[in-house]
Amino acid sequence: MNWKSVFAIAGVSVVTSVLSVWGLGKIYSSSNSNGYQETGKMPANYASFVEGNGVQGNTPVDFSAAAGAATPAVVHIKTKINARQVTTQRQRSPFADLFGDDFFGDMFGGGGSRSMTIPEQRASGSGVIITKDGYIVTNNHVIENADEINVTMPNKKSYKAELIGADPSSDLAVLKITGENLPYIVWGNSDDVKLGQWVLAIGYPWSLDVTVTAGIVSAKARSLGLNSRKSNTPIESFIQTDAAVNQGNSGGALVDAEGKLIGINSAIASQTGSYAGYSYAIPVNIVRKITGDLIKYGAVQRAYLGITYMPDDAPEEEFRKAGITQGEGVYVREVPEGGAAAAAGIKPGDYITAINGVKVTSGSEMVEQVANYKPGDKVTISFKRDGAAKSTTVTLKNRAGNTDVVKNDANADLKEKLGGQLETVSKKDAEKFGIAGGVKVKELGEGLLSNTRMQKDFVITSVNSQPVKSVEELMKLLGSARGTVRLEGVYPGFEGVYGYPLNLNPQQENGGGRQ
Repeated sequence: MNWKSVFAIAGVSVVTSVLSVWGLGKIYSSSNSNGYQETGKMPANYASFVEGNGVQGNTPVDFSAAAGAATPAVVHIKTKINARQVTTQRQRSPFADLFGDDFFGDMFGGGGSRSMTIPEQRASGSGVIITKDGYIVTNNHVIENADEINVTMPNKKSYKAELIGADPSSDLAVLKITGENLPYIVWGNSDDVKLGQWVLAIGYPWSLDVTVTAGIVSAKARSLGLNSRKSNTPIESFIQTDAAVNQGNSGGALVDAEGKLIGINSAIASQTGSYAGYSYAIPVNIVRKITGDLIKYGAVQRAYLGITYMPDDAPEEEFRKAGITQGEGVYVREVPEGGAAAAAGIKPGDYITAINGVKVTSGSEMVEQVANYKPGDKVTISFKRDGAAKSTTVTLKNRAGNTDVVKNDANADLKEKLGGQLETVSKKDAEKFGIAGGVKVKELGEGLLSNTRMQKDFVITSVNSQPVKSVEELMKLLGSARGTVRLEGVYPGFEGVYGYPLNLNPQQENGGGRQ
């Protein structure tokens, strides 16, 4: 081989490499985004990276470029909940059935109810601008039940915010302010996040001005059971970091060393309510999917695989009692009929090991991957059955068992949490039952209603002595209540008024999950 041939081959290699990099860049820049960000363009607040002043190679760690790019798009959210009148149920004497409420009235309060006023409440948190026209993502718990939401930019300019939608299952919400060419944070990719990499947490702790702290990623796919308080099918797969996060940081940004958004700060592990070493953020890939759905549809298009699975921290003893041989992946407990998994041939006893080629070793990792898709999407599920590796294509379905677009229903999560099937009593039936109106429990289901002694066909006529005449009124009263409430009503055809305590926030038992 002569020198001309060598140089010719080298030249072809260089040209091929350049064209390959260029081609991949074109493919990447043309990919779709659920966040309504312009592909191939960087906002003005990222000028330092465009100019080459970001973190490069082996240069000393310096986060000034990342902080400078991201902080203009992290906002301070202030909420107000108006004062309201509520009715609480007083303790009923345990001997009331024998002697009546009046006999022990002074000792136990005589049953019944009392009214009290909850004063106006104010709170604050953080949020992240994700589009130049003013869409903001934050935590659901930051704006929950708020009557007024205000947003303040780092430059002290304030806006009234509109709530576009919220998702208690993931603890995310989307707000909208009116503006043009606003700074926004560029999407990152949480699947690419590595243990040990540097991250910045940006927010407004203790109502201070915008604050930046640094740390590393210490774990991925953490599940804390927080969202199970609001949903029977929570989405939890937190990024765990040691970046300092305190009260007020909720809804703020977790960014990488390039200033790109990789998570929304949501919780801390603490005995005191203050930072004690670990903080948790919702992965940005979940955030992109859910915010995109809320903006486009007003409701999350949540996909379900259609299985129940063993909890991530189930002890070996539980496996032995159930006669389960432990294996790698997520153990499938049940496969309900009519679900996506059943249609694809997945069976109880299978171990799910990957979704569309992404390895899953825990329930939280599996939930995170499925949360990236919508009903109707086809995904490849890899699994093991009796030690043999298999795969199948699953068409994901929604909660109703089909692939239709889910419409906005503000009470969807509460209805799911209650379980059962509820129906407003018609005027004709109300007259027949001798009541002013109510809500009939047609089926108890497997939610909170099944934890009471209530029977099928019970008609709810009041909540804590406040009259209920429709499902909407019932949802409104329960949605604003906390702790235990008393449901009162009648059984058609039987005399008397019956009451059942309903705990709206029970302790979650470690019984696995549904997906």
